[in-house]
Amino acid sequence: MTSATNPKNASAPSITEIVFLGRSNVGKSSLINALLNAPLAKSSSTPGKTQLINFFSSLWLKENQKIPLCFVDLPGFGYAKVSKSIKKEWEKNLLSFLLSRQSIKLFLHLVDSRHTDLEIDKSVEAFLQEICKGDQKILRIYTKADKLKQNALSSLQCKLTQQNILDSQTQSYLCSITAKNHKITSIPALREKILDFTLGVENGI
Repeated sequence: MTSATNPKNASAPSITEIVFLGRSNVGKSSLINALLNAPLAKSSSTPGKTQLINFFSSLWLKENQKIPLCFVDLPGFGYAKVSKSIKKEWEKNLLSFLLSRQSIKLFLHLVDSRHTDLEIDKSVEAFLQEICKGDQKILRIYTKADKLKQNALSSLQCKLTQQNILDSQTQSYLCSITAKNHKITSIPALREKILDFTLGVENGI
């Protein structure tokens, strides 16, 4: 649809928005393209290169109803080789965007399944928990799960199952855009989860 450098020059929201957050090189662009089944989000071999807030429109179908949704791809955090002043400006703009955008109904926090305990992801998780409103939901998507060995995959799956039972605000899923493994949430299944949580179906609304 469009790109913006900050909330002020972003177009006014007209449809429900789903925000993608994650460290640089966590696979945001690849996941967006897989979910939308189109090569729309550009991935770069240079971590942190994306510096814009990018908006992608999509039309979903549920029970013969057409539902317009907007994917919002935020700049990756963590690895960007930029000056401290630019990085500070990014953080200020992104914070303002997340706090002021009333159309956001779902936060997708992407975490590399091979590195699940990084402080930067813990900080983002705590921040999202703090700002999440009653009509919003957080999905934590563990990417690149196909790169885990079976023991590590099973262990992480058990951990996420327990987390999902204890935390109703945040739900977690293992994901891979290529692997076919019953322990890993497929792209079609993840699409259904995203739509249900966005519409409030999983919340009983």
